[in-house]
Amino acid sequence: MSSNEIKVALIQQAAAEDSAINLDRLEQSIRAAAASGAKLVVLQELHNTPYFCQQEETANFDLAETIPGPSTERFGRIASENSCVIVTSLFEKRATGLYHNTAVVIESDGSIAGRYRKMHIPDDPGFYEKFYFTPGDLGFMPIDTSVGRLGILVCWDQWYPEAARAMALAGAEVLIYPTAIGWDSRDDEAEQQRQLDAWITVQRGHAVANGLPVIACNRVGLENDPGGQTAGIDFWGNSFICGAQGELLAHADEEAGILGATVSLGRSEEVRRIWPFLRDRRIDAYEDLLKRYIE
Repeated sequence: MSSNEIKVALIQQAAAEDSAINLDRLEQSIRAAAASGAKLVVLQELHNTPYFCQQEETANFDLAETIPGPSTERFGRIASENSCVIVTSLFEKRATGLYHNTAVVIESDGSIAGRYRKMHIPDDPGFYEKFYFTPGDLGFMPIDTSVGRLGILVCWDQWYPEAARAMALAGAEVLIYPTAIGWDSRDDEAEQQRQLDAWITVQRGHAVANGLPVIACNRVGLENDPGGQTAGIDFWGNSFICGAQGELLAHADEEAGILGATVSLGRSEEVRRIWPFLRDRRIDAYEDLLKRYIE
């Protein structure tokens, strides 16, 4: 395996009510992935707890933690003991009354390599994230690690080509999306399939448009709505890893487990030579992209 190829593992997990159980399961899975050779392990969005954003409840702010904090300390120890880089997803307490949905990258020596605060915050039935999270203020900046420059984006960010392109322009070597997305039980089977296909297609499109591999890690399982307003969210899993032309390297189903693949970061050079999209961008004609809408 050449120096620009890395073994990647995704941990696709169903959430228990007890965060201690979730953390123990994650640790076991990370250790298993590392034992199989993974040097980069990606976890799903807000992996420590059930997806609490199904309701607006002030008591849920107790779930937030500082960075550095208990989770970064524990995952730092795991990363160091297993010589792997870990992409975590945490509910960050930045200050009293100020919270973020934050991905934290742990270097293989256990240190914090960097963080990304989710930029696009949804507010839909069952996904009341604007109640909890302040939009990110760190911009779209890749995080340098021993396995490469990681372009971390989070869930709702995955629908925005601007976010992926900004990461690519800043030098990201791979795009990574910790995610929590699933079906509304009121949607029929055809609509559910359309949504799943759209989710996979748009992210593979980011790979193609930017000549970068993409890693998407989603949670699985039905999580009930604590407020009883809906039938809950059936998280659809389907985590996947694709190459710089959007080709699928590994694709999970709807079951919990570890998904692995070898990803070539150096192949972007070859792809961008035959598809020079960055060369042919008309940056002189894109000023309207800074407008909300063109009247």
